[in-house]
Amino acid sequence: MSSQQKQSASRAAGAPTAPEPTGPRPARLSAAAALTAVEGLALAALGAYMLIMGLAGSPDSPQQAEMGGLTVLALAALPLVAARGLWLRRRWSRGPSLITQIVALPVAWTLVNGGGALIAAGVGLAVAALVVLVLLVNPTATEALGIGPRETP
Repeated sequence: MSSQQKQSASRAAGAPTAPEPTGPRPARLSAAAALTAVEGLALAALGAYMLIMGLAGSPDSPQQAEMGGLTVLALAALPLVAARGLWLRRRWSRGPSLITQIVALPVAWTLVNGGGALIAAGVGLAVAALVVLVLLVNPTATEALGIGPRETP
């Protein structure tokens, strides 16, 4: 039986899980949580705007506008939940936040290529995504989340 299978079996048997991280939250982790929350709030605002304009405006396809708004609102949940998890120093929150940042980079590229005012939005999104990525892979943040180096057999 591998060590990973033993760990899974011991967790299933009711063995205590890894201890919660103690001490103050590092500034890097707080900054990553705040930026991830800002991204989630921006997505939620965009989704609400799309939904309201689909209901109150005169789009070509009201159903498509409403469904787009609902979809963006649903997508906003991932970074918001991840930000809360980062703030509370939950191990699981690092993955969803990293995925959010990786997905944000192609979106930022598309915005930059859109021209006009979208260039500033794209650059801002790219900078925020890169900053959060750097903050989350930092050893200080990983230790604060209780993520340590893998054990060697």
